[in-house]
Amino acid sequence: MKYFLKTFGCRVNQVESQAILEAFSNRGWVAAPFEEADLCLLNTCTITHRADKDVEKLIRQISRRNPAARLVLTGCYAAAHQDHIRRTFPQAEIVGKYELGQKLFDTQDICWSVSGHEGHSRAFIKIQDGCDCFCSYCIVPFARNIKRSKPAADVIKEISVLAAKGFGEIVLTGINIGNFSCPETGKDLAALCQDIAAMPGRFRIRFSSIELQTTSLGIIRAMAQRPDRFCNYLHLPLQSGCDSVLSAMNRHYNTSEYAAKVAALREHVPGVAVFADVIAGFPTETEEDFETTYRFIATQKLCGLHVFSYSPRPLTKAASWPQHSAQIIKARAEKLRALDQQLRADFAASLVGTEQEVFVEEHGCKGISGVTSNFQQVLIENTPADTRGLVRVRITRAENTLCFASLI
Repeated sequence: MKYFLKTFGCRVNQVESQAILEAFSNRGWVAAPFEEADLCLLNTCTITHRADKDVEKLIRQISRRNPAARLVLTGCYAAAHQDHIRRTFPQAEIVGKYELGQKLFDTQDICWSVSGHEGHSRAFIKIQDGCDCFCSYCIVPFARNIKRSKPAADVIKEISVLAAKGFGEIVLTGINIGNFSCPETGKDLAALCQDIAAMPGRFRIRFSSIELQTTSLGIIRAMAQRPDRFCNYLHLPLQSGCDSVLSAMNRHYNTSEYAAKVAALREHVPGVAVFADVIAGFPTETEEDFETTYRFIATQKLCGLHVFSYSPRPLTKAASWPQHSAQIIKARAEKLRALDQQLRADFAASLVGTEQEVFVEEHGCKGISGVTSNFQQVLIENTPADTRGLVRVRITRAENTLCFASLI
C-alpha cells in the first residue's frame, strides 16, 4: 500500500505527522506522490485564511489527479470546518487526531510518541494538546479545546530514546505547553523539568512557545539551575503591546505583567533571549494603539518577533467586528517586521566576544551552521566537516542577523 502525507502548520502538527509516518512505516506502507497513493492524508492547519486556502488547493489537486485515492483530512482545518468540508469536498473523510489509529490501522492512538524526526537535526516531543482560552482572534480552541497531557514517565522515556539516537536538542511542544499536567501524577511542567534535569546524558531541552501566565517561577528556576540542560530561550507570545487591545483580545494579562515576567527571566537566567508573537492590524487596534505596541516592544529589547498579519477566522468574536483594510494591516506588519530585523541584528551584535554552546544543524558550502542555546543562528568557520552535536564556540563577529564563530 502507498500513502501520501502532507503536513500544514505548526510544530505540533509536524511531530504528530512524524508519529503517523512511523505508524505507516511500521506496517509496511510506502510513501509515494499523491498522484500514485492509495491513501492521501492531509494533516491540516486553519490558523489563517491562507492556511485554509493552501489545504483546499491540495484537496482539489488530489481529487482531480487521483480520484480513486482514499482522501483523509485531520487536524485543525478538518475539525473546525466540518460542515464546509462536507458541502464542498464530499469525497474527503474527516478523522480526528485521536481516531486516526482506529480508522487507519485498527489500533489505539498513534499521534503522541515518536522515535525520531525525519529530515530534522533536532527532535520534537508533543507533551500536551488543547487550549480553552478562547482568545477573541483565535480559532484553535474550536478545533482543539480538549486539554490532554502525556504521562510524565512517557515523556522521560521518549527523551531517553531520542537522546540515545544522538538528538542533541529536543523541543517540548504542544498547543499550550504551560498547561501540562501529568494524567497519572498531576505533575506540572516545572515538576517535569525537575525529572528531566535528573536524566543522564548530554542533550538540551528547548521549550516551544509558552504563554506568559503559565511561565511559572518553577520553570524559570529549572532553567537557571541547569543551563546545560534547558536552553536560555523562551518564546513568550505578546500579541499586542497596548493594554486596551490585549483586553479586547481576551489575553488575561497587561503590558506591566509582561514586562515583569521578562525582567524576572533576565534576573534569574543569564543571557536569556525572549522572542514574541505579535499581531498587526487587530480590529480594535487604532493607529495610536499600534504605535504604543511598537514602542513597548522596542523598550523591552526583545530578541525577535514572529509577526502575524491579522486574519479574521470564522467562529471567533473578532471576526464579527469592523475590520481594517488590507493596506493598513500590511503597512503595520511591514513596520513590525522591520523592527524584528533590527532586534535580531542588535541581539546578534550583543553576542560578539562571548562563548556559546551551539547545536550543529546544517553542513553547507559556506561552512557549518547551528543555533545557540538562546536561539541565535551561527555560522562556524574553518570547522572539520564531521563536526556534529553540541559544540563550544566563540562568537567573532556579527553581520546583520547572523553571527560568525570559531570552535574553542
